Amino acid sequence: MRNIFVLAVALGFALPAAADDRLARFEGGIGVIPNGSENAAGARNTAVRGVPAAGQIWVISRLSADVRTDGRISIDGRGLLLGAGDNVGTVGTNTTVRARLFCNGVAFDAGPGDLAADGDFKIEGEVTNPAERVPDTCAQPVLLILNGTGAAWFAAGIPKL
Repeated sequence: MRNIFVLAVALGFALPAAADDRLARFEGGIGVIPNGSENAAGARNTAVRGVPAAGQIWVISRLSADVRTDGRISIDGRGLLLGAGDNVGTVGTNTTVRARLFCNGVAFDAGPGDLAADGDFKIEGEVTNPAERVPDTCAQPVLLILNGTGAAWFAAGIPKL
């Protein structure tokens, strides 16, 4: 019985400490809706932090992401699919996705992750930027899910405060 009490007390102290190392969290996602005047790089007025939007409408049914102060990132996405066009309801020719986290105005990349035919994907690893260290705090975090080359965004995460 004493061991259970010691374990419960230890977990009680460990859990708040683990929560303190969270840099950003995202629950839910928003698919891109280009404005109709897109060029080959995507619609200009739907660019986010300089990243152009994909040229087609995309939807995402679920997105959950957790970023730690040591740079670890875990993303689980479901149903990232084309929302219009001849390939509606599919991933088109896309087979991989990447993630880009903007924190304090600085971009950090992660991935790639495989994009399944049903639009599900996972990205596990670290966010990196060769010129910057991952900060201890993140003002106004933005998470974008990008195509495999990182040239355009498909979906954005909804910050969970």
